Amino acid sequence: MSGSSSMCVAGLTAAALATVGFLGHQAAANVPPELRRPASGAAGAVRKALPDAGRPAALPGRSGTGERVVYSLRADRVWLVAESGTVRRTFGVSPSTVDPAPGSYRVTSRSKEVTGSDGVPIEHVVRFTAVDGTAIGFSAAKDGSAPVLDPGEPTGGIRETRADGAAMWEFATIGQTVVVVP
Repeated sequence: MSGSSSMCVAGLTAAALATVGFLGHQAAANVPPELRRPASGAAGAVRKALPDAGRPAALPGRSGTGERVVYSLRADRVWLVAESGTVRRTFGVSPSTVDPAPGSYRVTSRSKEVTGSDGVPIEHVVRFTAVDGTAIGFSAAKDGSAPVLDPGEPTGGIRETRADGAAMWEFATIGQTVVVVP
């Protein structure tokens, strides 16, 4: 009887694997273009496009007062806010794999040009915190690319376009407040 039980389990396992394979194929065929893995790149990596920088977006409530940078985790968007509370600039960003906790921070360091953790040359790096040893900050790829995200690789670079990175660089000097909202 144990032989027939083993065959039954083997048959059920094979059927389950075939079903999972079929469902995986169906899911892969319906992935939106912006979430598809690039043709060349690490397995499991996802290229996340920068959100539309031209769409208007209201400054989130409870995002502080005075001159500050506001970063919305949910909207993948940044606002550069003047002392008067007027939004000087807003733009979409491509998030990193490690998010900072909502709260208020200060710009702690800046680098004009470095190589990002993804190996891409980046500029206008503005860092404001770290999570479990991963530095978190804003930057722009010199080639204008969005990062290739590997969910298993902790990265803290919040990618901007080059124009938005230049604006951030001018606005967010050492000590500038950065407010992170959900």
